[in-house]
This record gives sequence, structure tokens and C-alpha cells, in this order.
Amino acid sequence: MTDIEAKIKQLRDELNRHNYNYYVLNQPTIGDMEFDFKMHELEDLEKAHPEFADPLSPTQRVGSDISQGFKQVLHERPMQSLGNSYSIEEVQDFLRRAKDGLGGEPVQIVGEMKYDGTSISCTYEHGCLVRAVTRGDGVRGDDVTANVITIKSVPLQLQPGDWPDKFEVRGEILLPWASFERLNKEREFNEEPLFANPRNAAACTLKMQNSAEVARRGLDAYFYFLLGDQLEASSPGLFSDNDF
Repeated sequence: MTDIEAKIKQLRDELNRHNYNYYVLNQPTIGDMEFDFKMHELEDLEKAHPEFADPLSPTQRVGSDISQGFKQVLHERPMQSLGNSYSIEEVQDFLRRAKDGLGGEPVQIVGEMKYDGTSISCTYEHGCLVRAVTRGDGVRGDDVTANVITIKSVPLQLQPGDWPDKFEVRGEILLPWASFERLNKEREFNEEPLFANPRNAAACTLKMQNSAEVARRGLDAYFYFLLGDQLEASSPGLFSDNDF
């Protein structure tokens, strides 16, 4: 085995282990930046040495939060994850690609802080919440409706209005800092492992089988994406409604 091949294997093994710790155990052992640097390093090596390509490489899949104990549901539309960047050059490259994709038209960019939680898709039919599903692998996710309905900021039934018969909202399930700190104090008192950060605490809480405990922990939700076949160009104004 050559040095390059050995390095590629090492990175794949490391990333697979970190993916398992993050998505399945909700117990990350490295930070996001370190993980992303390792992933970029592997991507660069695989591009430079296509003879070592492997369809099972971590670069060929997105992470998945699918777990046992929940029914899996197909997304009506793929639910992809956001990209990231740690360099000005990568941002400039993104802007160039966006401009080229629009035929050279001017590009307006809106920047805002990211709520760091776990992704959720909520489907409403005739004004009622009928299903809440995690991102999963982007194609299918876990049906966590029973837990999401315990979150007070998620409307179960919309106020009368000009709502489409069926639509989907996507966003983040969060654990506020105050709730996170309270939860970790409880776990420390009970001599249980502490959560590394609010995001992983939120992901773990959302996958609990005890909905009463989910409600007690105090999750919150923030929605930012609206999808549906009956939506018009002006439909994003629906988010100004008090329900969301």
C-alpha cells in the first residue's frame, strides 16, 4: 500500500468513526472545523488520485440521523444539508458560481447568523400539523411527530387564513442555552455524561422515546423555508403570520 493510499484509508476510517459518533450516538469527539478540514483533505486526495475511488467513501454520502425505533418517511423533496466554508477564497468561488449560474446577472447575498440545531421538516394539511420528519439522509428521515408536538413554538393548528391545502416548512429544532445549561447540571448531579453542545442535546432529545421528557427539556423551533405545489411567488409572506 502506497503512502497516499494509506492516508486515504486513514482519513476514511476516521471520518466514518466521527460520523457514527455524531449522527448515531450524538456524542461528537471533534469539532466541526476539524471534521470539515479532514473531509476537505480526503476530497482533495480522492480528486488527485481517482484510482483510489471508493463508492463507500464518506465523501460520497451525506451524514444521516436515521435511527432505530422510529418509522422512516420519504421526503417529498430532497432535504439537503448546507455547505460551509472556512476561507475567503471558497466564498469568492461560491459567488462566482452563483453569478455564472444566473447568466452573469447581479447577485444579492443576505447574510445572517445560523441557528445551530437539528433539521426538521413539518407538513401541514388543511391548517393542521400532520407530520414532522428529521433530515435523515436527505431522502428519508425519522418520523418524530410525537415529540415535535410537545414543542410550544410549533403550531399544531394554524389560525384561519389563506393557507394552501398542503405545504411544508423546514427549519431547526433548538435547545436554548438556558435549557441546555439546566439539563447539563441535572446530568452532572446524576453522574451522567454531559452533552457537548446545545445542538447535540437537541438532536438527542428529539430522538427520545419518552415524549413527556422531551416536553420537559424545553426544545424550541425556528422555521425559515417554505415549500409546496400551491405556493405563489408571494407566498413567503405567510411566515409573517403569527403562527410562525
